[in-house]
Amino acid sequence: MELQKLLPLFFFAAFVLAIDFYFFQAFKSILPDFGFGRKLAVYAFWSFTLFSVLNFFSFRILGQTHMPRLFLLFSFSSFFIVYFSKIIVIVFLLLEDVSRLGILSFLWVKSKVIHEPIPFSPTRSVALSKIAMGIAAVPLVSLIYGMVKGAHFYHLKSISLKLKNLPSSFEGLKIVHISDIHSGSFYNKEAVMKGVQMVIDQKPDLIFFTGDLVNNESIEFEDYVDIFSKIKAPLGIFSVLGNHDYGDYKNWSSKEEKIANFQHLKDLQKSIGWQLLMDEHVKIEKGGEEIGIIGIQNWSAKGRFPKYGNLKKAYSGTEALPVKLLLSHDPSHWEAEVIPHYKDIGAMFSGHTHGMQFGIEIPGLKWSPVQYMYKQWAGLYTEKDQQLYVNRGFGFIGYPGRVGIWPEITAFTLTKAV
Repeated sequence: MELQKLLPLFFFAAFVLAIDFYFFQAFKSILPDFGFGRKLAVYAFWSFTLFSVLNFFSFRILGQTHMPRLFLLFSFSSFFIVYFSKIIVIVFLLLEDVSRLGILSFLWVKSKVIHEPIPFSPTRSVALSKIAMGIAAVPLVSLIYGMVKGAHFYHLKSISLKLKNLPSSFEGLKIVHISDIHSGSFYNKEAVMKGVQMVIDQKPDLIFFTGDLVNNESIEFEDYVDIFSKIKAPLGIFSVLGNHDYGDYKNWSSKEEKIANFQHLKDLQKSIGWQLLMDEHVKIEKGGEEIGIIGIQNWSAKGRFPKYGNLKKAYSGTEALPVKLLLSHDPSHWEAEVIPHYKDIGAMFSGHTHGMQFGIEIPGLKWSPVQYMYKQWAGLYTEKDQQLYVNRGFGFIGYPGRVGIWPEITAFTLTKAV
């Protein structure tokens, strides 16, 4: 391997070792002074360090295609969880060490002025180390819980969606909305089936899926075709594409291979009865009245995500319909294009953010780090007669779990706004 490719590996190893040497100063202060337990804890500590470094070297040298997917998923998640917690402790240690350095500098200057030795050398507080370790244990335990329980802790949200000009035939119509399945991250089919059963139990008239069926490759969904094919709706299941569905995040051996992968993803959706809307619309008829379902390809106002969608094309032909419902994966599309230019689109359904799979949602408090990147990131938003719903996602990606922001199935009941 070229030196240019090896350098990041050595920088990573140095970074991990620096964190662990510094963290170890606090870690050893809470260990018993003697005995086998202390030795075992020390061996376990440095064994995890060695495992993390070797694992990263293996990943960079062999590539992810030569390593078991579940091993990659959980080893890198474990690394993130452990080192995230360690960094919290290090912040406390750094603050104390800066304080100690300031005191020591003052005493040294004072000793030079009055020509007396430094009276004492300030040492690190064992109590502070224990407090820091206790605080760091909170995210450690939370993130582990998020993997064990949170990943499939499906929550049903029931919402009355009020729409101006809703035809009377559609009063009480039930729509179930799911998003961001990310089948490439799944590892527990039985748990996934429980989520799918929740969709089925709603007995919806319509089902919307707003993108990211896979992480990178269409074959990720093949193991779950039998599960998701159980979902049915009398008026249809309509889907759109998310940024992950195009295969843009994988290095393909050829352009043709990428095209074939994309076609396979579309074929899989068709095989389970999902109608993929590619910058187009359909009219839903009920009791002699109609509403429009508009679906576009991924369109984001954020520069790092693609603008494949063409809303003008998809919208054309729906002008006379009293109600238009838009499926668009990325919620940033709403303020960027829908509100200023398509004021008769009554509601938009999206996903994409996952609520960052981490946050707090309790009565009176709704917070996630993703809100600093997306103004609309979870739940229902309203602007005059227009509404946006951002689904928190059915699956997960990266971190194989959720903390506070649970996987979501949304059931809408349509009603006319008064």
